[in-house]
Amino acid sequence: MALKRTAGSNAKEKMKRKVYERALQKLQVELCHLQEWVKAKEARIIIVFEGRDAAGKGGTIKAITERVSPRVFRVVALPAPSDRQKTQLFMQRYIERFPAGGEIVIFDRSWYNRAGVEFVMGFCTEEQNHHFLSLCPQVEKYIVDAGIILIKIWLEVGRDEQERRFSARINDPLRQWKLSPMDLESYRRWYEYSQARDMMLSKTDTKHAPWYIVHSDDKRRARLNCISHILKRIPYEKVRHAKVKLSKRSDKHKYDDQLSLKGMKVVAEKY
Repeated sequence: MALKRTAGSNAKEKMKRKVYERALQKLQVELCHLQEWVKAKEARIIIVFEGRDAAGKGGTIKAITERVSPRVFRVVALPAPSDRQKTQLFMQRYIERFPAGGEIVIFDRSWYNRAGVEFVMGFCTEEQNHHFLSLCPQVEKYIVDAGIILIKIWLEVGRDEQERRFSARINDPLRQWKLSPMDLESYRRWYEYSQARDMMLSKTDTKHAPWYIVHSDDKRRARLNCISHILKRIPYEKVRHAKVKLSKRSDKHKYDDQLSLKGMKVVAEKY
């Protein structure tokens, strides 16, 4: 399997913040245009984000969604399956979150959990993993044939950079919640995850649903490369709207809307 490499993966210097923010703003404007096209065409799009722990999935998803509507860009990050869900078809709890017309669903980890954390940590058998890998391309063919645009992205972080990010989480109270016992175990099993990754990519990289690799040691470049790639994979066009003008406020029956707030509890202005 030939992996698709993104530009910037061999960059030596970290991207400067101002350069990154200017480029991100331009891409976020395009995401707003995409949003209007998706609503107008009632398009259905699924974006799957996979990768090692601390690869930058959350930050990339935030960069995509922070300037658009959560009613159009819907993020799905499912917890571990309940006892009831464990008795269902494996894909069932994911399919029920699929987009309706006019929606983009972003999976922060997806059905590929079976080939990653579940397989490496022993939550599924080798037979179950092989069964999943053999059926997955067929299921994704059905998804694509139903008219859904499916984009699969693997964020690839290097071993040294992952260690640096884990260490930063340990010492930062704002990021300690990101570090779970499962993360620490995945860190220990780096090579097992590498083997599981390679097996997954080789079995599920198909013409109708290819994988795209984004090297994410430089988070800023990774986010820009990722958003740029997503925009290129969707044949959207700018939707023209009539220019909006604010109408004149009516002054009939004027009402003192500040006087009516007197006596209410007001939050102290500490800042």
